[in-house]
Amino acid sequence: MLVLYETPAGYALFKLLDDGKLKKPEDLYQSFTSPQLANETIKLKAFQKFENTVEALSDITAIVEGKLSKGLKEFLSQEISERELKKESLAVADAKLGGSIAKKLGIKVATDNAVQELYRGIRSQFESLVSGVPASDMNAMVLGLSHSLSRYKLKFSPDKVDTMIVQAIGLLDDLDKELNTYAMRVKEWYGWHFPEMGKIVVDNLAYAKVVKVMGVRTNAQSTDLSDVLPEELEKEVKDAAEISMGTEISEDDIENITHLCDQVISITEYRTQLYEYLKNRMNAIAPNLTTIVGELVGARLISHAGSLVNLAKYPASTVQILGAEKALFRALKTKHDTPKYGLIFHASLVGQAAPKAKGKIARMVATKSSIAARVDALGEVEQPTIGIEARAKIDARLRQLEGVQLTAKGAKNMRAQKKFEAKPASGYNATTDFIMSTPEATMDVDKPAKEKADKKEKKEKKEKKEKKEKKDKKRPHDEVEDETETKEKKKKKKKSKSE
Repeated sequence: MLVLYETPAGYALFKLLDDGKLKKPEDLYQSFTSPQLANETIKLKAFQKFENTVEALSDITAIVEGKLSKGLKEFLSQEISERELKKESLAVADAKLGGSIAKKLGIKVATDNAVQELYRGIRSQFESLVSGVPASDMNAMVLGLSHSLSRYKLKFSPDKVDTMIVQAIGLLDDLDKELNTYAMRVKEWYGWHFPEMGKIVVDNLAYAKVVKVMGVRTNAQSTDLSDVLPEELEKEVKDAAEISMGTEISEDDIENITHLCDQVISITEYRTQLYEYLKNRMNAIAPNLTTIVGELVGARLISHAGSLVNLAKYPASTVQILGAEKALFRALKTKHDTPKYGLIFHASLVGQAAPKAKGKIARMVATKSSIAARVDALGEVEQPTIGIEARAKIDARLRQLEGVQLTAKGAKNMRAQKKFEAKPASGYNATTDFIMSTPEATMDVDKPAKEKADKKEKKEKKEKKEKKEKKDKKRPHDEVEDETETKEKKKKKKKSKSE
């Protein structure tokens, strides 16, 4: 039996001297307890080194995926003769790789439990079985190849960790919700004591800082708020504190409100820090996409797609409505117009466009964003050259749409409306007046109409008579006789009464 053994240094082909040892796999390891026993059990037939790290990575990657690489195919074809192909079988560690070898080369392949024990023994005595490969070199090769292989398998790049962006934008959204809740709670809580300050100090962070520094409103005059507020607002707050309509609160209340203000201030500071981190990450990972749509929208697109590579696989039409899936399927179900934009609506370029031009700009932004995502995901250029060019084109298109009046589709093909020309009003025409005629003349006019009416009446009577006769013909003869008899009796009674 022949044994194929893959190493970071190259391929090794061994010859098992006694095939009978495979019948007892549990005792097979005893044959590899020492270098001498190992050399008596198995013998090196051929060894082929990898020329460089690139070749090693490509070949080992193919083996991991269960594919027969070009280098391995050439090695086995050269070292295994036609006679051995018919007689010998080849021991392979991976069953999937064994299937590929058997299919391409037509050799019998063994991948059972005994083969695994055989590999275990070769691994333990590899240095004594293969000469010319020092242990230090082998360790360095193992380390380098394992790093390269792991990076390939995990699709990991130290500069393109889009997982961090997905987590950062998710945390940023959560912080915004939490911060808004806390800030509103501070305003409602402190508003019972000093309600006027809510209209003067609108910013949540400034409001929390003022409450923390000032405490109770009676301390407003003695507190210096110049570090927190501008001079005009500081004066307004102090004036409002003197005439405030708020209720009094205890020391415990103001202490708890101050603790909540500390939370608002700390969360706001952390949010600013997180935004800077996200901004730097986006500029490092997706510089072209960031140039077109900005950090937040770009991060949300990546998060929604799952990764930058997934976003790069999407067509521009999908990128355009990404985030509006519910509206899309609802529109398709009800057979209404589909949405024109999703997350991309929040991009600054779309926001600058006029309401009628938003759809066109959104489509163009989606097209350029799709190209930028592909360059960022699969390209090696670090500078956002494509993003800058794309943004310039979108800006030019935006200016063009703003300068040209938007018209409906097909307006050019429509017939031009005639220009209005003022015409003089027509005068009174006396000849069109109606003149009353004499009674005799009117009678002459009415005669033909009367004759027509008489003719029509006669015609209707005639039609009724014909219909009646047809009905009588259809009815049975006995019924007709009975009816005629009843009519004759009625006539006789009338005659007798009249007499």
